[in-house]
Amino acid sequence: MDEFHLILEYQTGQNWGEIEAPHANRFIFSHDISNGEMKMLETLVSSLEEFKPELVVLSGLHMMEGREKKERDKRLEEVSLLISQIPNEISVHLELASMTDTAYMNTIVGQQVLTLVNSIGLNEQELLFISRAGSGPHSSQQYWSGTPDVAMVSDIIFWLLKEYGRTDSTRDSDLTRIHFHTLSYHVIAIIDGYWNNQVASVAAGARIAGSQACGTDAIDPTKVVLKSPMQFVLSNIDKSLKTKKMTLSPTNPVGIWHRENITFFITPVLVCIDPIRTVGLGDSISAEGLLYSERQ
Repeated sequence: MDEFHLILEYQTGQNWGEIEAPHANRFIFSHDISNGEMKMLETLVSSLEEFKPELVVLSGLHMMEGREKKERDKRLEEVSLLISQIPNEISVHLELASMTDTAYMNTIVGQQVLTLVNSIGLNEQELLFISRAGSGPHSSQQYWSGTPDVAMVSDIIFWLLKEYGRTDSTRDSDLTRIHFHTLSYHVIAIIDGYWNNQVASVAAGARIAGSQACGTDAIDPTKVVLKSPMQFVLSNIDKSLKTKKMTLSPTNPVGIWHRENITFFITPVLVCIDPIRTVGLGDSISAEGLLYSERQ
């Protein structure tokens, strides 16, 4: 009767019978009825007036993916209504996770949830899947080959904010911030006028990624390696940006650029050579970034 999550992690080249892993990854099996039904959300929302938080972080929508469609869609409508009841002065961040049902992802993104939150966090798999589900930029790309291309990542993030964010003051959306994290670098994009201190935010997220993966309180230079591209173009679509290259260096660890009314922040990650903690790393990255963020 116990609920549980079983996580099997493996490294590049490891074998299971005759199968060899082409790259490091993990397999997660869950028997989690409570979170699969988002059972505690009513209790959370009803208690906000009592403990008066500045920020609410939500996750677990991916847990509902395996439920029967009619039942899942009904619960998602209820979840959307609950989120909309959170007072505007409380910032709401949604952390996404890997999914495979394009219809369900489109429902989350375009119809019910994404426009109700102020900020989202996601990795390269989720970013590409959102674009494929919504026919966004580079949606013909089936998967990333190695390190995700910065220009392509920025194109998809820009499309997400333009399509679903509050880029126009008349648009009925609260989404103004995206925190993207991949192994070797992180990007935060904000719609101008809604967030401050994002240089510190993206740097803090990158720092916690290296220290937590290695299980140390601070970055140990002997246990990490730099894998981020140090020079890259800023877009594969925008005519003015596709010819511009940005270079990162120890004296310029956070790169900043603008595209219309959206500002991007990028920083490398010091990648742990022999990680001992990877489960929940994305949640820690987003949480640390939010800790240093200031919503106007």
